Amino acid sequence: MEALFNLVPILLIVFAVGAAVALVRRSRRVNDAWTRGITAQARCVRTYTTTSGGGNNTVHTTLHHVYEFTTRDGRLIRFDEEDGPSTTVEGDIVTVHYLPERPEHATAKPPARAKLAATTCGAVLFLAVFAAFAVFLMIAWNSDGSMP
Repeated sequence: MEALFNLVPILLIVFAVGAAVALVRRSRRVNDAWTRGITAQARCVRTYTTTSGGGNNTVHTTLHHVYEFTTRDGRLIRFDEEDGPSTTVEGDIVTVHYLPERPEHATAKPPARAKLAATTCGAVLFLAVFAAFAVFLMIAWNSDGSMP
């Protein structure tokens, strides 16, 4: 039973670190596309929504856009992006930013570096507090076998 009290916080810490790494990678990828990338005109070929939650939980709806563009070397790229503007509809032409070596990681979001940094830092800070709480639980359980 004591192993369970150590295993659960360790799994929570691993989850928090993995999520933080994924967030930072995605943030860097988008920032690189804005900073070092090139632009192309893309057409919105589809929009759709996904929902999560329900029952006793709050329902959250996410708007997705599917864009299609041609790279400078002639490749046709199609990508899906979450949380785009609700004013973009099928058939609209938008500017996308992408790195020539990774066009499948394009973004149609307009450059907003401060917003990207703030949301990434906020999410990583939340995950750090989450991991610190897991460490606190592990220390508390191992100190004398009882919770404070």
